[in-house]
Amino acid sequence: MDVEMPEMNGLDALKEIMLKYPVPVVMLSSTTKRGADNTLMAMEYGAVDFVAKPSGTISLDLHKIQDELVRKVVGASKISISKLKKPLRTSLAINQPKRMTFANEESINRKKTKPLETINSAIPLKVWGKTSRKIILIGTSTGGPRALQEVITKIPASVNAPILIVQHMPAGFTKSLATRLDHLSDIHVKEAEQGDILQNGTAYIAPGGYHLKLRKVGSTFAVLLDQNEPPRSGHRPSVDVMFEDVSQYSEFDKIAVIMTGMGYDGSKGLVSLKKTGNVIAIAESAETCIVYGMPKAAVETQLIDEVADVDIIAQTIMKYMP
Repeated sequence: MDVEMPEMNGLDALKEIMLKYPVPVVMLSSTTKRGADNTLMAMEYGAVDFVAKPSGTISLDLHKIQDELVRKVVGASKISISKLKKPLRTSLAINQPKRMTFANEESINRKKTKPLETINSAIPLKVWGKTSRKIILIGTSTGGPRALQEVITKIPASVNAPILIVQHMPAGFTKSLATRLDHLSDIHVKEAEQGDILQNGTAYIAPGGYHLKLRKVGSTFAVLLDQNEPPRSGHRPSVDVMFEDVSQYSEFDKIAVIMTGMGYDGSKGLVSLKKTGNVIAIAESAETCIVYGMPKAAVETQLIDEVADVDIIAQTIMKYMP
């Protein structure tokens, strides 16, 4: 469904559809700032995925995206209606103040969560020191904007680690995602920029069209955005590329999180992380994933340490932090 429609626009139509007759919806959207903001609002209202128009609001050349559109529609057709949730209660309005969520919701989450399933890792965990330097790595795809909102808004500002995020999105959309999450979260969320020095309590979202890597600058680390390395499994940014790049740095203990998404991006990179360093690997459960593709592939590596519903992933991350 197009965001731009006469009479009732795509967002209003989507709200009605998801309220009365929930079905998987894939949105068509322009890459303007307004278009990107509307796309993220559509994800909040229940759309499962989107495709960027090739030529702005009125695109007469949709044949250029026909393969992507067909692939995403076919993928959406396999999503169970039971996985389609009502709109998130937390509005993504940009002028909404930041919320304190972690402490307030901890007791609620404790009541509504099931025991975490622990997987025997094929590579034994080295000593997990509470005082060692940490970095949090998150990869997600289809259904990711909603999942990220569930997780990022529950991480406290005091988190003693930087957070790197790969969300499969084309250029023009990741900045809007970062801005919206920043206004909802206690931590700072930004679209990663070339040369950003990593700061604890800040989440860096890989911009569409660039792999997210690191480079060492003295005793600190800076963001390296790479547009030269080809897409991996059709994705740039790629979770595998981010995981593999960070695996070379022994200065960090890593917490790697793989959430909802089609395909298997992240599973190969997880192998690299586990082979070269001290890593806690967390996968989103099948029960809360919109698409249980990426987490399933990660679990099949037998390197996942914990499986968690999306609403307790933040708590699961924080229990490994100082």
